[in-house]
Amino acid sequence: MKFFGSTNSTAQDSAAAQGAKLTRRSSSLAQLINTLESEETLCILDLGSTSPANIRYCTERGHKIYSDDLLISSTDPSLVIKDEAGKPALDSKRFLDENLVYPGAQFDIVLCWNLADYLDESLVKPVIGRLWSLLKPGGMLLAFFHTQEAGPDAPCYRYHIVGGDTLEMQHIARGDGKKGGPAGKFRLQRVFNNRNIENLFRDFASIKFFLARDNVREVLVVR
Repeated sequence: MKFFGSTNSTAQDSAAAQGAKLTRRSSSLAQLINTLESEETLCILDLGSTSPANIRYCTERGHKIYSDDLLISSTDPSLVIKDEAGKPALDSKRFLDENLVYPGAQFDIVLCWNLADYLDESLVKPVIGRLWSLLKPGGMLLAFFHTQEAGPDAPCYRYHIVGGDTLEMQHIARGDGKKGGPAGKFRLQRVFNNRNIENLFRDFASIKFFLARDNVREVLVVR
């Protein structure tokens, strides 16, 4: 697993700074849509700020959808503690006490998006463990992971479903005035290779990879 420290500029970063609306095709979303088109009422967890597009897409099909913005919540400065080595870390226990507070096995689908790439290292495994417990057996989780070529300055996006295989990408930044976190952009914290991703989801029943053209690995895992 590679951690970033240097800075580079990218074309996507420039487009994000200019407020351009970007769209991307998603093969994993296209496969997940087959489940969303089910006549059965599903319960969906969308990990990001409230997305009217995602709410509309799901509710028009009779599903229930919840939003939980873990990335913004993780910027709360009161979460900072010192680990056993005396280095700053985030209090993962308190974080999970205050976030992802749902009954076990409640959700059929979790839209995790690119959360793991931007979330603080101390929270990634605890959050994935909690998501496993929140998914029903056979439930699915969709996640995106940057490849090494993306670079540490790859902008962080909020994803909105606008079609059966199409997402609109909205650039997001740190701090919303609610948690008192620092202003600025979210930085890509690390790059997971395929083995890292498999280890991250080792408690899940299956995992399927989709390699996209924009330096992103898409992953669809089943509980």
